[in-house]
Amino acid sequence: YAAQGLFLDGENNKKLRILAISDTHGFHDQFLASDFKDLDMIIFAGDCSNTMSPAINANEVTQFLNWYDDIPVKYKIMIAGNHCTSIEHGLIRPSQYHESIIYLEHESVNIEGINIFGSPYTPRYGTWSFMKNKGKLDPYWQQIPENTDILVTHGPPKGILDLSRNRLDELEFCGDKELLNHVYRVKPKHHIFGHIHNFKDCLNKGSKTVHDIPTQFHNVSCVTDAKFEFGLTSKGIRIEI
Repeated sequence: YAAQGLFLDGENNKKLRILAISDTHGFHDQFLASDFKDLDMIIFAGDCSNTMSPAINANEVTQFLNWYDDIPVKYKIMIAGNHCTSIEHGLIRPSQYHESIIYLEHESVNIEGINIFGSPYTPRYGTWSFMKNKGKLDPYWQQIPENTDILVTHGPPKGILDLSRNRLDELEFCGDKELLNHVYRVKPKHHIFGHIHNFKDCLNKGSKTVHDIPTQFHNVSCVTDAKFEFGLTSKGIRIEI
């Protein structure tokens, strides 16, 4: 789907109704059919699985893809995340057997006049997938097209809905400064991401704007760190464009 220009004319300039979700980590089956009512599009921002082993991860990703493929919504966008090891290793190609899913791996698609760019890359933390060393992501974010309406990245920009605790239990803004620089350059209408979940006293899930840019930022992660036994603690965020 790289810059393929999938384009379908909208009906009377009707706004697209979108549900943005991320970081289901194997709990996708806790969604109800009613959660997808009256939608034109779902955007999934990565981490449908949880296990590091690519072979086991492939089973988890396949279960998610089968579920995602069956949802009766017209457009279904997906990017990978750092837990999608089987995708990075080439064991799973999300669009190969699931034709209703538009998988973006650092590429764009145009749907009803809306330009969407999706990328899985995040700053390195551990030995997971689609990670680059801190300070090395700028060349990737330079490739975000200027005409992007919806930017979908697995991780957040620095300082925006990205507060967590590090391994020393210290509060830290975990987002990517280089990504933030290019969001300021492109100024998409919406920036959708996950990766940094809610955790203890850190509430990241939600939407916000900042005073000097028109972009609406959305952390749509669906689980809470240290509370995985509860499954989904969010059902994502609905937006219109």
